[in-house]
Amino acid sequence: MKVLIIGAHGKVGHLLIGELQSKNIDFVAGLRSQKQIDAFEANNIPAQFIDLTASLEDIHKSIKDSGADVIVFSAGAGGAGYDMTLQIDLDGAVKTMMVAEALGIKRYIMVSSIFSDNRDKWDASGIKPYMIAKHYADEHLRGTDLDYTILHPGALTDDETVGKVKLLGDDEAGSIPRIDVAKSLASIIKNPNTIGKEYNIASGDTPIDGAFN
Repeated sequence: MKVLIIGAHGKVGHLLIGELQSKNIDFVAGLRSQKQIDAFEANNIPAQFIDLTASLEDIHKSIKDSGADVIVFSAGAGGAGYDMTLQIDLDGAVKTMMVAEALGIKRYIMVSSIFSDNRDKWDASGIKPYMIAKHYADEHLRGTDLDYTILHPGALTDDETVGKVKLLGDDEAGSIPRIDVAKSLASIIKNPNTIGKEYNIASGDTPIDGAFN
């Protein structure tokens, strides 16, 4: 198993690297600039250039060159504007799904957002364009033949790990440290029981390694 972390320079993606290292899971960090690649490789972190705004053909080459057989999509425009949100969180995500199907990479894990499927919550979120992009990216993923899992974390914080989560109902809210999102992803990656499932998560009372089934 080799995991391609798309968006490894982001906070959750970067934390996921440490979690995969602790579990001895092979990975490669998907990064969008040579400067980022140089910095990661200087710390002995394997890296692969991948530009989600590039052509489908270029993304195909990048993902193929990574040698990965699992994709974790944790990339995001990060408030860079509506245009980049569409290009990265929606179109970029869909392009990676198309490439995964073409290359026969079955396992695909999406980091989405709580309430991405609840239009009634979008206006109050303050990030409506992002919610729309995540909604339609998730919808596309559900229609693929990929062995997908979609993780919908609550409001993200930079707090220290709790190490425990709660599976939320569709209308429940909550918050969760980014490190515990990363720990959840690491737990899901090797768990076949999570294929075809979605999880709304926040901090709670269930140890992460026993929360997803």
